[in-house]
Amino acid sequence: MKTTQSTHIRETVFLAGFGLRRHVHVPGIEAETEARESMEELTELARSAGAEQVGRMIQIRDAPDPATLFGKGKLEEIKQEAEAHHATLLIVDASLNPGQQRNIEKAVGLRTIDRVQLILDIFARHARSREGQLQVELAQLNYMLPRLAGSSASLSRLGGGIGTRGPGEQKLETDRRRIRRRIAHLEGSLETVRRERALRRRARQDVPLATIALVGYTNAGKSTLFNALTRANVTASPRMFATLDPTVRSLTLPSKRRVLVSDTVGFIRDLPPGLMTSFRATLEELQQAALILHVIDISSPRQAEQEVQVDKVLTNLDLEARPRLRVFNKIDRLDQTQAPSPAAVAGGISVSALTGTGLGDLIEAIDRALPVDPIVKLHLRVPVRDGRRVAAIRASGRVLESQVHDSELWMDVELPESAARRLQGHGSEEPEPNAKS
Repeated sequence: MKTTQSTHIRETVFLAGFGLRRHVHVPGIEAETEARESMEELTELARSAGAEQVGRMIQIRDAPDPATLFGKGKLEEIKQEAEAHHATLLIVDASLNPGQQRNIEKAVGLRTIDRVQLILDIFARHARSREGQLQVELAQLNYMLPRLAGSSASLSRLGGGIGTRGPGEQKLETDRRRIRRRIAHLEGSLETVRRERALRRRARQDVPLATIALVGYTNAGKSTLFNALTRANVTASPRMFATLDPTVRSLTLPSKRRVLVSDTVGFIRDLPPGLMTSFRATLEELQQAALILHVIDISSPRQAEQEVQVDKVLTNLDLEARPRLRVFNKIDRLDQTQAPSPAAVAGGISVSALTGTGLGDLIEAIDRALPVDPIVKLHLRVPVRDGRRVAAIRASGRVLESQVHDSELWMDVELPESAARRLQGHGSEEPEPNAKS
């Protein structure tokens, strides 16, 4: 059962947002502000899925309707507007239960998907590796399973537009037993992936080779920063979730420590729990990271909220205590009137991954913050004629000072602890009283 992608279908979509009315007034914040911001994000998601938005509508209620989410009057408005704009698909900015989804479809007369299904569709569009495709298919089948009842018509379509990409909605898959068997197979395949990753990590642990993971809200510029740091050529796109499959490249720090940098999928508000489960193999790269770079779009008007959403995901992954460095990206988009106050970026590094501004400061900050293979200071005395060892010292660390005394070269150097250990027993060295952290 392979992921099926349809890149030639451009659907006309109508977006319907939902929000709860605030019962406590918050000065400066309107009741529908949160719903409108979420709707802006849904618009970007729909565009990333290749859709053409023809209209949208938001309803604010005291409580959701258990059967249809929206009120009957609002559903009739949505139906009339969608018909007037010739929409072929309704996307609801909420997570719908199967009953709500069927009732809304019946009321508006349009195929309806929710926010979760839209995100799954984008993931299916961008999955390239075998692992990514397995993870997408698993998430889609877990989403599909409780929605089988009454969906035989829609499940017979194969790649029929947004929300139908991925495992291939064929009639044979309406059999719950068959889907559960497929889910078990996918989970087994991903468990194999997890074991293979664990073997590779154990091999890397023979030499202290730390991993640095880039995380952040989707479209924060992680892939552009990844390319700038590692000279890689990962796809960088303004579309949401442009990077799905994790990519790892090496980086040599000023201390001569070599590290691995991992680019991961972007986070988003209300990220479906099923995705977090399905993408466990990918997210394990975060679990093994010695340092997390939290990339933040400093130019976004929703910067603070996006930071909170990323923090929530990291907390759910039990990573809140992991060493973290905040990277404020896209400073090239700010003018003088928008420049953040020093307090707003305290404890972080401001950069522009696009122009290269601040990258040197960032690499130095990574070097200082990295807890693996700490830097130590040594005073070395090496015979002048031992050119091979002198070259090895210069290649492994930084020479702070060197002087020739008789036939020896006296050197004050900073080296990774692993390199310093390799020097033990070769010549004379005197470690400094305090190691540099």
